[in-house]
Amino acid sequence: MNPAGDSAVFLAALVVDGALAGTLYALVALTFVVVYKASRMMNFAVGEWVMLAARLVAAGLHGLGLGLGGALGFSCAGMVAVGVAFNRVILRRLVGHPLISLIMVTIGLGTVMRGFAAIVFAGVPAGIALPIPADPLVVHGVPVSFEKLVAAAIAAACIAVLGGFFRWSRTGLALRAIADDQQAAMTVGIDLHHHLAITWALVGALSVLAGTLWTVVSGGGFGIALVGLKVFPIVIIGGLDSIVGSIVGALLVGVLESLAAGYVDPLLGGGFSNIASYLVLLAALFVRPYGLFGRPDIERV
Repeated sequence: MNPAGDSAVFLAALVVDGALAGTLYALVALTFVVVYKASRMMNFAVGEWVMLAARLVAAGLHGLGLGLGGALGFSCAGMVAVGVAFNRVILRRLVGHPLISLIMVTIGLGTVMRGFAAIVFAGVPAGIALPIPADPLVVHGVPVSFEKLVAAAIAAACIAVLGGFFRWSRTGLALRAIADDQQAAMTVGIDLHHHLAITWALVGALSVLAGTLWTVVSGGGFGIALVGLKVFPIVIIGGLDSIVGSIVGALLVGVLESLAAGYVDPLLGGGFSNIASYLVLLAALFVRPYGLFGRPDIERV
């Protein structure tokens, strides 16, 4: 027996597992950041978007027999439609209203989503499986779940594509311009309402990916909506308007939770890993209130 070696393997396993979970957290966090960057609106129903998207995929698989590809397309079409309709029917009527009105609308939408899912998908199995080995991959004695590894790789690829979209595509550049200054963007001919509809359609599509991957690694169910609670420490630590910040914040939170679950929870009887990210959030607010990569809002008076 080599206690030092066993401890190193245990530590490495926790860090790897946390980093993989952090990659999935980052994908969920991006659904929040994308909306905030484009409209300075906080979507407090992130978890419900992810949950509903996952249940639509499961319904396509188990209820309609569409196969994984068809179920993903079915869910994506449904969530994009929800996003576009939400923007057109509700948000466009609230332009110029106080921020609290927009926040309450997202909370109300989350409640509607939870109720709708509970009624419609009550008897539908929630599981989504990928055709990958069940046994873990062992690297230098460190076990790595194939499911988490594949899910994290897909999430990382999606994040990279999204980053390229915002950096090089015309639509992405327009959304960045809107995020910087809506009035200036409208002055140069950017259609604000059209691009906000694209933003919410993008949120719908990202929710499908995030919900599917989280279901693969966690089993899914209505409780998957709770992942939304993990998003808020992540985006605030990283910066509400920063995609890079949300990725860094997600990795930090993922590793922190994993280490807390491995080392602190056994000493305290469990539960500390669930609040560890919020304790870090409180500390971070004292040091950098706008997040690691966030920008302070400067107002002329």
